[in-house]
Amino acid sequence: MLRTLSRVSELPIVVKQLQKNAAQSGVAKTNNYATEATVQVNRPFKLHRLDEGPEMTVQLTKEEALKYYTQMQTIRRIETSAGNLYKEKIIRGFCHLYSGQEACAVGMKAAMRDVDNIISAYRVHGWTYLMGVSPLGVLAELTGMKSGCARGKGGSMHMYSPNFYGGNGIVGAQVPLGAGVGLACKYKGNGGMCLALYGDGAANQGQVFEAYNMAYLWKLPVIFVCENNNYGMGTSSERASCNTDYYTRGDALPGIWVDGMDVLAVRSATEFAIKYVNTHGPLVMETNTYRYSGHSMSDPGTSYRTREEIQEVRQKRDPITSFKELCIELGLITTDEVKAIDLKVRKEVDEATALAKSDTELPLSHLWTDVYSHNLEKKIRGTNGFDIDHIQERKGVNH
Repeated sequence: MLRTLSRVSELPIVVKQLQKNAAQSGVAKTNNYATEATVQVNRPFKLHRLDEGPEMTVQLTKEEALKYYTQMQTIRRIETSAGNLYKEKIIRGFCHLYSGQEACAVGMKAAMRDVDNIISAYRVHGWTYLMGVSPLGVLAELTGMKSGCARGKGGSMHMYSPNFYGGNGIVGAQVPLGAGVGLACKYKGNGGMCLALYGDGAANQGQVFEAYNMAYLWKLPVIFVCENNNYGMGTSSERASCNTDYYTRGDALPGIWVDGMDVLAVRSATEFAIKYVNTHGPLVMETNTYRYSGHSMSDPGTSYRTREEIQEVRQKRDPITSFKELCIELGLITTDEVKAIDLKVRKEVDEATALAKSDTELPLSHLWTDVYSHNLEKKIRGTNGFDIDHIQERKGVNH
């Protein structure tokens, strides 16, 4: 317990006060309300094979503060709803929640440009929302209904949208695929890059290192992101890995360690990484974070860690609470605005949940629609004995 908490413990109060003072010294105000603030990143970045790293001092506008808080709160509410739907046996199969890790996704998305891409594993409900799918599109996909972003055919691990390549159920398989997306960006010359996300549990997969090697040799614009939430599927990182400094495991690839519970630190690190990979080639970024739920809904998450550990992280390091308190202290957000956002998010997700429960499934005949993106034959290949015609509807978000 003490070992794990030492990695996620908060900074001493005096350091937080220094950060607050430094931030407030750079506050720009209009009518006594802050419109922009200069914020010092909480925990210093760790670098591997880099002479300089991300900016420790970042700017935060009121508009950005409201946006990031809304996004993180929406992801939290979606995951809470998903967990409840699973317990009600309305969501079936696998379901991996992102609660506690919201700052990772929101911080990375804040740094992404229109030409950039992202591919991840199976903990992707939040990313699906950030990449343009509504809460209803996410929750209805989880319940297998036709309003889902893949019309209920994909489920928890297979959600997609433009520039978002899922959602992959094979542990670590998304990493070489992400290198392939980076290769496509380089081939097209569009200036884009790809974030290839994986967890500390997948970090020991052989294909991860193969992807590192190829990406380095070809100088691909890929940021390999290890979302280290300190536990794999019931195993702490120390018990599974001989080297838990995941940002150093690319060997020749440079690396950055970032506090994954700090949305502004993640944004700063990602901005730096995007510039780097578009000039020099791939980079490994480790976001040190924490998941509140078990590995999946079938894992209570308390057989290999204590409830007290989870509660302490919630109280001292929660990414949403910490960011909210910082913004209120800086005058960027008022308590009334926070309440308004909370109510709006709750209403939107509750309505989406109700629709996801009452919606209908696709009829049986739709099981063989949109099997191919661009079908070159009239029949679906490999089903000759059934003589099934391919039908294209292109109604899913991923189309």
